Amino acid sequence: MTQKSDLQAYRDRWAMVEEIEREERRSASLLLCWRQLNAAYAFAKQMGWLQPDPSENEVFERWAKLKEKASQLPPKP
Repeated sequence: MTQKSDLQAYRDRWAMVEEIEREERRSASLLLCWRQLNAAYAFAKQMGWLQPDPSENEVFERWAKLKEKASQLPPKP
């Protein structure tokens, strides 16, 4: 084998691996995705990578106001 054909075979193998990984991600359950997200969040928290976001409180306050207004509306028939 030549160096060019070796390189092409190497790329082809990784393209197949990428396709398998893509299919695994597509077929993953919601529960698995949720666990993976939680694991990534816990890891970032342990590493000290999470930064508090001051604008986050503003969002919570806006949602609380909307929830309060919605609870005052008459129920739909």
